[in-house]
Amino acid sequence: MSWSKNLQQIVRNNVSSNYVLKGSSTTGILNSTKSSILGLLQLHGGGFDGDGNPQLSKHPEAMLESRRFKHSARKEPELDRDFLARLWVLDKEMEKAIAKRRMAYFRGRNFRKYHGSGMHVFEQPPLSQSTTGYLAPTSPEEAQVAPLLARSNLLITRHIEWANLVFGFEQENRYAIVDVCYPQSPVGFIREQSNVLLRQFLRLRRPFVAYITDALGNELFRIRRPFWWITSSIYADVNGKEIGVVHQRWHLWRRIYDLYLGNKQFAVVENPGFWNWTFTMKDAGGNVLAAVDRDWRGLGLEVFTDAGQYVIRFGSSDPASKNGPAEAVEELDIARPLTLSERAVAVALAVSLDNDFFSRHGGSWFTGVPFIVTE
Repeated sequence: MSWSKNLQQIVRNNVSSNYVLKGSSTTGILNSTKSSILGLLQLHGGGFDGDGNPQLSKHPEAMLESRRFKHSARKEPELDRDFLARLWVLDKEMEKAIAKRRMAYFRGRNFRKYHGSGMHVFEQPPLSQSTTGYLAPTSPEEAQVAPLLARSNLLITRHIEWANLVFGFEQENRYAIVDVCYPQSPVGFIREQSNVLLRQFLRLRRPFVAYITDALGNELFRIRRPFWWITSSIYADVNGKEIGVVHQRWHLWRRIYDLYLGNKQFAVVENPGFWNWTFTMKDAGGNVLAAVDRDWRGLGLEVFTDAGQYVIRFGSSDPASKNGPAEAVEELDIARPLTLSERAVAVALAVSLDNDFFSRHGGSWFTGVPFIVTE
């Protein structure tokens, strides 16, 4: 029949006109086009036979749909304008989809797709070396966290919570972790998971679990923080195994934390309080092991948002790897490098500091007027 040949010609023209993205598969375009035409043919009471050729249905109900054509069903029918208009709409929708894929291709040339999440993520940067050399893992748990923690310095930045800022609605905290020596892309992320009602009523005292992942989205370890009333505690777990904990010690104005690896304390933080934003970890002999610095990000961000930024200094970086922002990081003389497990506890300390002292409520809960902050 001549109308079936015309339909096959429409399919071929549709495929050839839309095959503009280099490297695309014609099979996927052809299948999607045929499936769309199949749905339209079913509206007319037809479909495809075993050889893939379109045909009208022989049932009486389908014959009623033949009135959509100009001629009777006994003659060779021609497709009406409504059918062709629908094909034209499908063609335009496919062109838009291909244009979006082309834009995503050019934007994501330097990105790597993490299968399963459906999102583009950065490539994992190489490890920045410290002057003490490469920190080798000593256990399976340390081998898992090594891609993130075997670095000289880490920069942890909290995202701006716009719902909290404007409406006073407490959101789950999000952080990006960057190697200061390779600031082009993150090396990891921290994402909180907590109950939405507990966040609104308990606020800073809410219990939560935070997942620490690498740049590709693979979970490395978790930190969990239970509900607290007077002093807080936060735990670091790798594969469900608790490796360390940070306990806050009460003081009227000083900020004191005890860091444990298992049941053994390996460091203490004794910050004088007030405007001192450097939290130095020291061993029992008073020797420096590492430090967590809270950075000043500008008057607007500090007053109206919770978008804090923290630098964890594990020691001095190799001069060969210092460039860009790494040159502004002050060198830290340490007595010994922290193990990878101890560094996981140090990351938990940074998250605990952010929630204990540098988080505040925003928006209309207090003032009734939303804030608008621009960077």
